[in-house]
Amino acid sequence: MKQITSFTAITSLLIFASQAHAHVSLAETEAVQGETTRLTLRIPHGCGDEATLRVRVQIPEGLIAAQPMVKAGWTLETVTGEYQNSYEYYGSTVSEGVQEIIWSGELLNAYYDEFVFRAWISDRVSADETLYIPAIQECANSERHWIEIPEVGQDGHDLEAPAPSVLVVPASADEGHSH
Repeated sequence: MKQITSFTAITSLLIFASQAHAHVSLAETEAVQGETTRLTLRIPHGCGDEATLRVRVQIPEGLIAAQPMVKAGWTLETVTGEYQNSYEYYGSTVSEGVQEIIWSGELLNAYYDEFVFRAWISDRVSADETLYIPAIQECANSERHWIEIPEVGQDGHDLEAPAPSVLVVPASADEGHSH
């Protein structure tokens, strides 16, 4: 009887651990303020047993000049619009750009994949600030909205559908400017 109880406890722990790591996330944990950064959105599974058919990434204010990477077998679309603020970007004033990136294709539930884009992190995003990048995963009959942003003082791990995030860090004084 004791072995069954231990087995049940271990099984429950493994199920909980796999669910905790089953969120859509970014591969990168840090990005440098004032530089272009490559961000990799990881999709670990579909919606229940359904395949993922569309991945939508919402570009937050302060992250500008977003450029998605083409993905073989997937159709790529961007939605552009005006930024809330104007930004100085390589000597020009920029007031509009990509607001959303949409990849359409098919990712079976049994598989994992990554969706890549790059963008410039403006100085309007403070160093040591966590930047949240909402993502929506669409399947044939359902959607998963990875858009929850923790309140001040709240642990993001407590959220059911947290938005992927990256910590913005200050540029080092001795680092060169990247393009």
